Amino acid sequence: MYFLIKRVLPVVLLANSVLAHAAAPSLDSVALPGPVRWDYVSVDPQGQRVYVAHSDRVEVIDARTRKPVLQLAPTPGVHGSVPAPEVGRIFTSNGATDEVGVFDMQTGRLIRTVKVGQHPDAIVYDAATRRVFAFNGRSNDVTAIDANTLQVLAASIPAGGSPEYAVSNGKGVVYFNIEDKSELAVLDARSLTVRRRFSLAPCEEPSGLAMDPSERLYSVCRNKLMVVSDPSTGRVLGQAPIGAGADGVAWMDGKAFSANGRDGTISVVAESSPGEFRTVQTLQTERGARTVAADPLLHELFSATADYRPENPQSGQAPHRPEAIPGTFRVLVVRPANTR
Repeated sequence: MYFLIKRVLPVVLLANSVLAHAAAPSLDSVALPGPVRWDYVSVDPQGQRVYVAHSDRVEVIDARTRKPVLQLAPTPGVHGSVPAPEVGRIFTSNGATDEVGVFDMQTGRLIRTVKVGQHPDAIVYDAATRRVFAFNGRSNDVTAIDANTLQVLAASIPAGGSPEYAVSNGKGVVYFNIEDKSELAVLDARSLTVRRRFSLAPCEEPSGLAMDPSERLYSVCRNKLMVVSDPSTGRVLGQAPIGAGADGVAWMDGKAFSANGRDGTISVVAESSPGEFRTVQTLQTERGARTVAADPLLHELFSATADYRPENPQSGQAPHRPEAIPGTFRVLVVRPANTR
């Protein structure tokens, strides 16, 4: 069972912003049953499907109707999923079992599992090579899998640190953040080697990563910055402030959108002039919505969250992750105003 709730969210605009007269964005909330644990959201624009990593399953939602169409299970401790349309499969990173799950894209049937490194987190598909890459956060390496044969091509490509989110350019190159080194790495999907690593300073502990059509990269950082870099030169191009608790970023309609889970906002970053990046808008979402994916055809953003129990600042206990309330998990659909 699912429920669809629609409302209008307030929008906080920065002074002198070019979007000063923008209308408030709209928000749809699709409630889904099950655990209140989740991670990455991904979108297949051509297939009009949204994939939500949801504890021990992946929820597949029709992007237009907002209705669930498939559920991929079991996926123990799943962090992410990625469709590979050329081979008709969906791949999941199952962190609890150190495996990648392989599912039929049409039926949702589990085809098999593939053993990878320790605690796979991000997972990407490179269309040019038809290879899937699992980024293993505990063993600090990358596992490469042939999407056709499901053969492991490289069990352990050294990442040079703890790999975080990753993106593919679809042409044989994969980029990923290295969280503990505050670096970005360039992986050759054909030779299965890390071609380059470079510093993202002043970024600290990069997590989410997005790419624009000119192949500039947008990393969101724990110290409340979005850093823009050029992987061809290894140079940081600029930075802009974002909210707290960002774990995901998406690029759409000429802007980068950072999902700030602790603040319950989305920071909108744009290139105001060549080489100058500014936070031009802050959208109110909901607390806990820390990952995000964009549908460039519908001009919408997808995230996920749940309700949380109130924290007691007088308890004297050390700060910890807030407790989510069972039965409140939901997918958020945000349509920013004036994005085209």
